[in-house]
Amino acid sequence: MAIADARHILVDNEKRCQELINELENGASFDELAKTNSLCSSKTKGGDLGTFSPGKMVKEFDLVVFSADVGVIYGPVKTEFGYHLIEVTYRG
Repeated sequence: MAIADARHILVDNEKRCQELINELENGASFDELAKTNSLCSSKTKGGDLGTFSPGKMVKEFDLVVFSADVGVIYGPVKTEFGYHLIEVTYRG
């Protein structure tokens, strides 16, 4: 069975998500941006969601996590919770 580790930053609108992408492209720390901007409780861990298997997250999130390249930040990814920046840190 496939598993993955991922981290994310959750915000309430696409514009803010794009602003965070720009900050990351200019050298900002994903960890710090998650801690100061994310609406998810995972922000205390820099957005780290730990290890999970397919079907544990909402469909749109799962699609990215189990198909995207490891180490690349994807987003904005819209779900029922808002807009995410997602980085897959491991998949096996």
